[in-house]
Amino acid sequence: MKVGILSGGGDAPGINAVIRAVVRKGIRNYGYELVGIRDGWQGLIEGNFISLDLEAISGLLSRGGSILGTSRTNPFKHERGIQKILKNVEQKSLSGVVVIGGEDTLGVAYKLYEKGLPCVGVPKTIDNDLAGTDYTFGFNTAVHIATETLDRLHTTAEAHHRVMILEVMGRYTGWIALEAGIAGGASIILIPEKPFDIDEVCGYIKQRQNRGKIFSLIIVAEGARPKGCTEIRYSSGVDEFGHPRLGGVGYYIGKEIEKRMDIETRVVVLGHLQRGGSPTAFDRILATRYGIAAIDLVHKGQFGHMVALQGNKIVSVQLKDVVKKRKTVDLRLYERAKVFFG
Repeated sequence: MKVGILSGGGDAPGINAVIRAVVRKGIRNYGYELVGIRDGWQGLIEGNFISLDLEAISGLLSRGGSILGTSRTNPFKHERGIQKILKNVEQKSLSGVVVIGGEDTLGVAYKLYEKGLPCVGVPKTIDNDLAGTDYTFGFNTAVHIATETLDRLHTTAEAHHRVMILEVMGRYTGWIALEAGIAGGASIILIPEKPFDIDEVCGYIKQRQNRGKIFSLIIVAEGARPKGCTEIRYSSGVDEFGHPRLGGVGYYIGKEIEKRMDIETRVVVLGHLQRGGSPTAFDRILATRYGIAAIDLVHKGQFGHMVALQGNKIVSVQLKDVVKKRKTVDLRLYERAKVFFG
C-alpha cells in the first residue's frame, strides 16, 4: 500500500514532526510505502513526488519549515487542476493522502474527498482558528515567540518611557495576540473579534500614566481594525483563496497615539519570525501524536476525517464539520484579560 503526504498553506513549526511520525509508523507498523508530495496541492497537480523512507525522516523532529515545501495553491483555480490531481493519484497508485494544512488546505481536501480522493487531514495553523480541535500544532510556538518578544520589549519600553506596539499574525482571529498578551503582561490587547476605539486605547495609556507607569505595551493582531472601518491591508492583492495581505495596523495605532498624546511610540512587526525555527516541546509532541493518528486513520480506511485534540485525547472529526467554520477567540477569556488593561 502506498500513501502520500503533503503540506499546504503557510508553514508552521511541527510539520516535519508530523511527516516523521506518519512515515515511521507507516513503514514500521504497517509496511506501507510513503511518498512525499512537493509544494502542497501544486505538487499533486504536477505529479511532483519524492520517496520517503526512514533515512529521509532522520533528524526532523526539531526542524522547522517543511521538507516537502508548501504553497497556497487552490487546485479549483487551476485549469483541469482537479482532473490532474485525481489522475496523478491513480497513476502513482496512492491508496491514501495525508493532508497537513489549515482552513484553506483542508477545505480543498474535503472537496476532493467528495470527488473520490481518499484523504485524511492534520490541523496545521499558527492562528489556532480551526474548528473541531482545541489546538493546532504551531500555535504554541508562535505564542512562545510573541511572549518572549513582549518580555524583551518591556525592558526597552520602560527604559525609554515609550509605548511599544507589537503586531502579530492573526488575520481573522486573535488567539496569538490574546494568549501572548496575557502571558507577556501586555497593557492592551487588540484582536479582530473586537474592533477597537483608538480613544479608548489612549484612555488605558492615560490610566497607566496616572499610576506612575510612563510606558505601555500593546499587542495587536494584524486583522484588528478600528470601529467602523475595514481591516488595514499591506497590499491590494489577494491569494488564490481570496485572502488579502494584511499588515500595518500597528503603525496606524502608533501614529494615532502620537497624534493624541505627547508620548513616543515604536512599532515592531513580528511577521514570519512567528512561523520560523524549531517547534516547542508541546508542538513537537502534538505534531507527533497527530502524525501517528493520521496514519492510523489511513490504515482503517477512515477517509474524509481530520485528527484533532479534544481535552487530552486525540480523536477524529469529519472534515465536513470543520470546513467553512472558524474558531474565534472566546470573548469571556478576552474580558478576563481586560482586567489587566491600563
